Amino acid sequence: MSERKKVVIIGGGITGLSTAFYMQREARENGYPLDITLIEASTELGGKIQTVRRDGYVIERGPDSFLIRKKSVDQLASDLGIADQLVRNATGQAYVLLNDQMHPIPAGAVMGIPTEIKPFITSGLFSLSGKLRAAGDFVLPRSEVTGDQSLGGFFRRRFGTEVVENLIEPLLSGVYAGDIDKMSLESTFPQFYEVEKKHRSLILGMKKTTPKQLPQKNSHSSKKMGAFHTFKNGLESVVEALEQQLDDVTVLKGTRVLKVSKQGDQAILTLSDQQQIEADAVIMTTSHSVASQLFESYGILKELGSIPTTSVATVALGFPKQAMKREIDGTGFLVPRSSNYSITACTLVDRKWPTSTPDGKVLIRAFVGRIGEEAIVDLPDSEIEKIVLSDLGDILGLEGQPEFCMITRWKDDRPQYRVGHKEKIRRAREELREQFPMVQLAGASYNGVGLPDCIDQGTVAMKKVLSELF
Repeated sequence: MSERKKVVIIGGGITGLSTAFYMQREARENGYPLDITLIEASTELGGKIQTVRRDGYVIERGPDSFLIRKKSVDQLASDLGIADQLVRNATGQAYVLLNDQMHPIPAGAVMGIPTEIKPFITSGLFSLSGKLRAAGDFVLPRSEVTGDQSLGGFFRRRFGTEVVENLIEPLLSGVYAGDIDKMSLESTFPQFYEVEKKHRSLILGMKKTTPKQLPQKNSHSSKKMGAFHTFKNGLESVVEALEQQLDDVTVLKGTRVLKVSKQGDQAILTLSDQQQIEADAVIMTTSHSVASQLFESYGILKELGSIPTTSVATVALGFPKQAMKREIDGTGFLVPRSSNYSITACTLVDRKWPTSTPDGKVLIRAFVGRIGEEAIVDLPDSEIEKIVLSDLGDILGLEGQPEFCMITRWKDDRPQYRVGHKEKIRRAREELREQFPMVQLAGASYNGVGLPDCIDQGTVAMKKVLSELF
């Protein structure tokens, strides 16, 4: 225990930051002689978490929230002492825009799978034949497919094409911006496979296994509680708190790792400022493409380089309230691929997160780009703004020019978890174990893209490293 150990964390997004924070805490509590260095290529920490605060608005360029049922971000907020800044989303109806009509997402739908029959039967999202085909789920046998399969194939077999294209695909594309017919069931929603395996019918199985939403606590209202949390002043609050509290961590910003080599049991990192760092353990929280490039010369992690990505852009717009002429009683809507619009989804941020917007104002966040429809992301800002304003003018009756338009491009940003993804990641980790056993992988490219998933992966890697070092 007297010999100091050096751990390097590559990447300063939420995975790397939370990993450094919890490793620092473990070292303090257990008296580990540990030197921790975090290296970030950009000049700012936080990765995809970027909040802009201006004129009373709180505007998210990247993710805007996280699921409460996944506990790790709430736990991190508590550990950082900022849990009092958490706010829950206001509940409200979400819609699917189909044939220029706003159709409410049927009550009780879990990722598009009905758990309440009446809202599904009365929905205008599906034709009578589409509803009858979806009812086949009650009698269809379990799938005979073993191993991984595509989400699209799985859901089409259970519910038919209409339900998939009008409801399930828009919902799932909002998370992954991917092609549902190539996305991996095993790596994205394995719980649906397990439900079918146990209950046969997805509808009956989800009805039995989905927890009932409880009314608001300490309230006589029967209004359901929101399922998401963010921070009152934006998600970047957690990044700022992490940076402030990494007292025992050396943080190098604006520094790239150019090369990883090996000397005995140590990794040797060559940095963009030409210094070299010896490390007893390395946790890589970068994208899969960066990891693949760093180990290319050793002939490993080649498969990681083949994981496809897609590009998306977010467009945040501020308006005076009177600019919206068409009232929609809800928090946003999804747009299926079959529509004639360029936007893929829209959040009425002032409705979903009332603390984000000044009184008398409207904050809208529209999304463009998904797999196969990425060219729009490369257009100039003025063109993207024009396209989005045209769409929103037709859909929401927006008039006039926005007070601001903030466009954020996420180029080659969304990793696509295609069929076979889990096995591909397993093989990559096995290659590292054989040639670079001191290196761990964690982050959105591997085992989940949500903020809680990233924190959980970092925690697993951190515990593995500490168990091997001490």
